[in-house]
Amino acid sequence: MAFELPELTYDYEALQPYMSKETLEFHHDKHHKAYVDTGNKLAAEAGLDGKSVEEVVLASYGKNQPLFNNAAQHYNHIHFWRWMKKGGGGNKLPGALQKAFDSDLGGYDKFKADFVQAGMTQFGSGWAWVSVKDGKLEISKTPNGENPLVHGGQPILGVDVWEHSYYIDYRNARPKYLEAFVDSLIDWDYVLERYEAATK
Repeated sequence: MAFELPELTYDYEALQPYMSKETLEFHHDKHHKAYVDTGNKLAAEAGLDGKSVEEVVLASYGKNQPLFNNAAQHYNHIHFWRWMKKGGGGNKLPGALQKAFDSDLGGYDKFKADFVQAGMTQFGSGWAWVSVKDGKLEISKTPNGENPLVHGGQPILGVDVWEHSYYIDYRNARPKYLEAFVDSLIDWDYVLERYEAATK
């Protein structure tokens, strides 16, 4: 199945002042669209154009780097847009999620510190994640478009730390962007949805 650029579930002004209209227009309409367009071309050339994005990510990892880069970034961004909402963030997690964060990540405050630290210490471009692996939550970071799928995990939350995700709004202040993401943008209901799907 061909990759498609998903519509945002909010308007371009919805995430201000934490993420600007200009950032969303560049990041969604240009960067993500390029991953979709290039990914479709490369998937077709590799004979994988009938596969799901997850299947293409796993099939291309370590074998076809250009295809992997674009397919993985498409997968990452499909969820990245959904991991944010107007009026999101904060420490009021849905019950099942709160329980898992308490038992596996040491509670909300430790999660926040460790997640922000993972994003800050990812050198260059990449992502910070919370994923379910072997039935437990873990925080990790990956370079470029790599994600927990290729390491046996199911991502339930991720933040993009490529410069195009924050440079317009925060310049080189990546920590401020990460704090704003956790405090004011995360859609915890979508994180819960991903958690429930990963722990069925």
